[in-house]
Amino acid sequence: MSDSINNFSTLEQHLLNDYQRDMSLSATPYADMAKQLGVSEEKILESISSLQDRGVISRVGPVFRPNRIGVSTLAAMAIPEKDIECVARIISAFPEVNHNYQREHEYNLWFVVTASSAEHLDIVLCEIEQHTEYPLMSLPMLDDYFID
Repeated sequence: MSDSINNFSTLEQHLLNDYQRDMSLSATPYADMAKQLGVSEEKILESISSLQDRGVISRVGPVFRPNRIGVSTLAAMAIPEKDIECVARIISAFPEVNHNYQREHEYNLWFVVTASSAEHLDIVLCEIEQHTEYPLMSLPMLDDYFID
């Protein structure tokens, strides 16, 4: 993300700050946002699209504590630089993967996998290893820590 806070419109700042943790649970969330912010729903959608196009946000949607509705793990893989984009695409194609980041480390590809059960999680982890042809390290969360 190359944008600084000065490069965001007032509307974009509201979208990023006001709805990061508290978005309306309704059939018309964007219309609700538009009403609250005094703009059109079209303007909300245009602003969200612009934020996505600029790489500021990747998606708009709920975030659930995975262990409250199933199981999850943080996974890491050591991937040669020449294969990282291909492997990342394979991993991102799994619907159970909701984060996928490249890092500067021996383990340079990190992602979160969620599933409805421990058995399903194990199956997905095995499938990722089979499809990518690289081993992964599973790092399940043992304790919650809330910083903000």
